[in-house]
Amino acid sequence: MNTDDNTTSTTGTSSRTGTTRTADRTGPALDGLRVLDLATLFAGPMAATLLGDFGAEVIKVEHPRRPDPSRGHGPARQGVGLWWKVLGRNKRTITLDLSAPGGRATLLRLAATADVVIENFRPGTLEKWDLGWPELSAANPRLVLARVTAFGQFGPYAHRPGFGTLAEAMSGFAAVTGEPGAPPTLPPFGLADSIAGLATAYAVLTALAARERTGAGQVVDMAIIEPILSVLGPHPTWYDQLGYVQERTGNRSANNAPRNTYRTADGSWVAVSTSAQSVAERVLRLVGRPELTEEPWFATGAGRAAHADVLDEAVGSWIAARPRAEVLAAFEKAEAAAAPVQDVRDVLADPQYQALDTVTTVDDPDLGPLRMQNVLFRLSATPGAIRWAGRPHGADTEAVLTELGLAPAEIAALRAEGAL
Repeated sequence: MNTDDNTTSTTGTSSRTGTTRTADRTGPALDGLRVLDLATLFAGPMAATLLGDFGAEVIKVEHPRRPDPSRGHGPARQGVGLWWKVLGRNKRTITLDLSAPGGRATLLRLAATADVVIENFRPGTLEKWDLGWPELSAANPRLVLARVTAFGQFGPYAHRPGFGTLAEAMSGFAAVTGEPGAPPTLPPFGLADSIAGLATAYAVLTALAARERTGAGQVVDMAIIEPILSVLGPHPTWYDQLGYVQERTGNRSANNAPRNTYRTADGSWVAVSTSAQSVAERVLRLVGRPELTEEPWFATGAGRAAHADVLDEAVGSWIAARPRAEVLAAFEKAEAAAAPVQDVRDVLADPQYQALDTVTTVDDPDLGPLRMQNVLFRLSATPGAIRWAGRPHGADTEAVLTELGLAPAEIAALRAEGAL
């Protein structure tokens, strides 16, 4: 990709208020939307990435001397952080020290042209810099400010430092994950952050929809400990109504069986799910144990779960005698639900993912052809796209500030102050 093209990421005309920007109706769904991404590691930046994938102009604002830590998080190639290439895609990058007077003034000028600001500083930090909601909304009454923190903007934990790992522990996720009698298990990736990133993008779009009716912006308060609790399902309701506390069941389910991972004859693994009664019946007929479907307990998911040992032995022994390809072919023919347990190598070779272009290739000026997950979903009329991968620290500072109306002397003064 020609990096010169990266300085023009939206179509249409930008006004000072960021509220009369004219979107190209034939372009991406969020064309004409301007987002300032002030956040780091990982939920806030992911929300901005999701918006950028569908055409929003995202301006990533980083400290001049302390870049977003995701640039150095995880493996790198040729000194270039690969996680950043994904998280920073479709973003223009500028540097700005918000604690410096010039940085504060410049941020307010940028906010006046924006639709959304996303930040994840500890509560009170923006206020300390005189960049809180009163100042931002005064600069742009239609602005949406998304505040993403571990524990939210108020409450006894609000000022504690926190990461997604704490949310995975506090929410009940770790308590129900792992084998019975074994320690609680944390995910080996940023699960809570990712769920919060999705939720934040949804919250921002909800606030923008409300702005269409009211004409005014508002604050989104996103606590990372909350979205992961939402996706865990009715655990609070179960406890409230029945005193029921879900225990760790490993790969089994308390609601249906057979549901597990099973080793095949060639040393691979497959996962089987039987949430529907008809599928459970087809699986047991496939593995040669139709008599089990006649048992009274087989008629309900809970009854099958209570007899998971019997069902796992029946299904597991049949699968263990056959190679994975034969198992999957037989399940498909029987219209029963099974899938291979795949690592990333298998994912990249999987024909369904290939058909969907789920992992696509981006032409990157630093690393050349670069594969990464594609945009999250497909739209038939206004599709999203990855226009470029994560750019170098501060690569677009001069261009963005010049477009904002700053003269070369003003930019030089900001550099001299240390604000850039």
